[in-house]
Amino acid sequence: MDFITPEIVVLLFAALMAGAVDAVVGGGGLIQIPALFAIHPGESAATLFGTNKFASVFGTANATWRYARQVVMPWRTILPAAVAAFGFSYLGAAVVAWLPKDVVRPLILLLLIVAAVYTLKRKNFGLIHKPTHAGHRELVFAILLGGVIGFYDGFFGPGTGSFLIFLFVRFFGFDFLHASAAAKVVNVATNLAALSYFLPHGHVLALLAAAMAVANVTGSMIGTRLALKHGSGFIRQLFLITVSVLIVKFCWDTFKLL
Repeated sequence: MDFITPEIVVLLFAALMAGAVDAVVGGGGLIQIPALFAIHPGESAATLFGTNKFASVFGTANATWRYARQVVMPWRTILPAAVAAFGFSYLGAAVVAWLPKDVVRPLILLLLIVAAVYTLKRKNFGLIHKPTHAGHRELVFAILLGGVIGFYDGFFGPGTGSFLIFLFVRFFGFDFLHASAAAKVVNVATNLAALSYFLPHGHVLALLAAAMAVANVTGSMIGTRLALKHGSGFIRQLFLITVSVLIVKFCWDTFKLL
């Protein structure tokens, strides 16, 4: 079968790993997007981002469902953030479609480095669940968080899940489990919004995206199971190792073109 090539196998493995990592600590795009750029350097940035979103939304939705079965979801905070994220993610997707891939490529490299350093330094997202910012203030913070992260996810994407978890802990007092569950809901909204732009404009490699979606869901199932059984330590270390390798590869690809 011509579709199954060594390059496709690499992308499917990246999607599997991305689904597993994203289900636990977020940041699956840090694996999936650089892999897409490395294997398909001739495609536009918008098409590669659209393909990534299509594959990711299924894995994220699966993780959301699995976490929601065991976590009491803080809908009062999640829903306003998700609605704002949906709207601004569409705007971000429209902006990235105007940018040439040579402009986006260094930004991805920079984010890879920042995310790796940040993940290496942080110890815990939160151990005690003490929600804060009740009432109107909570609503304002949720809309602001959703809008900013939504635009970022539609425009750029990598690390959105990790940033969401951190922000839910920092600004709403959630513990790691509740923050992870909340992040998945908002992430589903941003992925769907971006896809509502990418799909009608033909910015998705349909067959590849469908295959990667299956791999991403499989990885999500593995990741949530490992997280619930063994905690996030193992996946976190795997995330750091994988991102470090990608930094070296992407740095080589970026500066080789200069």
